[in-house]
Amino acid sequence: MFCFNKKYFFYVSVTLFFAACNSTYTSKKTGYFKIDLPEKKYVLFNEPGVPYSFEYPVYADIVKDSTYFDANPENDYWRNIDFKSLNAKIFLSYKMVGGRALYKIKMPNGSYKDSTGINMYDKMINDAFNLTNKNDDVATSKKDSLFKTANDVGGLLFKLGGNAATQRQFFMTDTTKNFIRGALYFYASPNADSVKPVVDFIQQDIDHLITTFRWK
Repeated sequence: MFCFNKKYFFYVSVTLFFAACNSTYTSKKTGYFKIDLPEKKYVLFNEPGVPYSFEYPVYADIVKDSTYFDANPENDYWRNIDFKSLNAKIFLSYKMVGGRALYKIKMPNGSYKDSTGINMYDKMINDAFNLTNKNDDVATSKKDSLFKTANDVGGLLFKLGGNAATQRQFFMTDTTKNFIRGALYFYASPNADSVKPVVDFIQQDIDHLITTFRWK
């Protein structure tokens, strides 16, 4: 008949405890869900009446932007590139140099008041920088680069690091008539580590958009 020995059980328990404490511990890095990125293929956006054209990826949709702070945009040429599968969107806002400008002034009660003016070239450039600088509190880095394409399109690309609300912004212009600004946003709170693969992936699409962009 088996006789239970408390002293023996105690020695065995202590031995196993210290053996476990002396075992090798390997920490695990924080992980994120794997994102399946689609194959790169592009089609032409060349809508009649719109003063520009460019190539965009087949896994995105071009959507007409019908609202601007719950009001109508100042023209019919604002478009969004919607990456539904990647939970992201590029906002494209078009302005005519010297044309009518629509501004929204925020009131003390939180509402917005309509204001109009003229789209002065220098002011639109300054606004593009100011909109980028709004991310300075959370951006860990900021790099801007001038470009001039073979289609005679010039502009500036901003790359922001950290948890900026929009890590990629850019504008393109011919300086005399046309001005368009783009900004990449995600449908979620920005997290630099988790969205980095998607930002890098869409950066290639932004580069392709800029390279193929034409004024009509």
